[in-house]
Amino acid sequence: MIKRNIEREIRTLYREFPIVAILGPRQSGKTTLSRILFPEFKYISLEDIDNREFAKEDPRGFLSKYNYKVIFDEIQRVPHLISYLQSHVDNENKKGQFIITGSHNFLLMEQISQSLAGRVGISKLLPFSADELLKISDLPIEEILFSGSYPGIYDKNIRPSTFYKNYISTYIEKDVRLLKNIEKRDLFIKFIKILAGRTGQILNTTAISEDCGISHNTVKEWISVLETSYIIHKLLPFHKNYNKRLIKNPKIYFTDTGLICNLIGIKSWEELDLHYLKGNIFETFIINEFLKESYNSGEIYDIYFWRDNHRKEIDLIIEYGLNICGVEIKSGKTVQKNFFDGLNYWIKLTKSEPGNTFLIYGGEENYTFNKINVKGWNSAKDIINMIKNN
Repeated sequence: MIKRNIEREIRTLYREFPIVAILGPRQSGKTTLSRILFPEFKYISLEDIDNREFAKEDPRGFLSKYNYKVIFDEIQRVPHLISYLQSHVDNENKKGQFIITGSHNFLLMEQISQSLAGRVGISKLLPFSADELLKISDLPIEEILFSGSYPGIYDKNIRPSTFYKNYISTYIEKDVRLLKNIEKRDLFIKFIKILAGRTGQILNTTAISEDCGISHNTVKEWISVLETSYIIHKLLPFHKNYNKRLIKNPKIYFTDTGLICNLIGIKSWEELDLHYLKGNIFETFIINEFLKESYNSGEIYDIYFWRDNHRKEIDLIIEYGLNICGVEIKSGKTVQKNFFDGLNYWIKLTKSEPGNTFLIYGGEENYTFNKINVKGWNSAKDIINMIKNN
């Protein structure tokens, strides 16, 4: 198994709280990681119908049997068990009693915030980061973009086409039906494919509604379902005005580029290299890298994008304390002069120091150009360290 960068954060939470929650999308490695990190714990899968019925029908009896050092896997299958965990850990008053995993975001977070406030350390595990993938081989960026980052593709040597076909089917049959009873399965798949073609773009629910043939409210509901199960996430616009009218709608990003490629019908990394959406897919990958770095390290920093009504844009704004940094993202492997246009506009508008801005491109060399930091595609961790130490 590839060593996960989040391991140190989870071990720290284990020493701080009676319960550690490992949340994330289906098949991101939550089960494997929890069992490796805590081999002495009893493992109980709530996907198993016998365990699930026992926990539903007799939660007190269930916790009496599994009362200490237990991993409860896929706890969203029995969400009311969380409220019984509260009284149990309060009575025991010990750190590191339970590990819980789950693949639903909002529903679990609501349960946790209501019942386990102050009792649970929350971690979020997304698919492999570039830093993790490069531990196994020197993969080119095109192959990573096409294959995606889910552990099963690499640990089990599963072809991406086979993996994602089964992933989408399992996701709809299990997660979607658990979250919301969507009767029109084919229409929902069409909706996901249409949304995949808009990754890295401003969310326009009206256009999606027209293209998919569903109501505006249905678009909002289905986007919420995808967010809840970690298939997509929103990037909010930066809140400071700088005397310009700003775009107020968020951008939508899928959490895995391999899933995007499968949904929009890209068959190989060579085909992706010539595809008109390559820039959006590369941008999605880079945005996800910063999100993963935040989750894996437990560091608190916020990410946004910035765009005014004249279509002047910065792909990524990183806010770390009082430090605000602009990041431009370009998929090309050769840096062109016009790659810096957005950053130069941002520097002039905000009166920023050029050394506090970054250009990430599809190559691997790191250098400075007119005091702007030029970084290769695998530099998210390096950039965050620079920002922290600035």
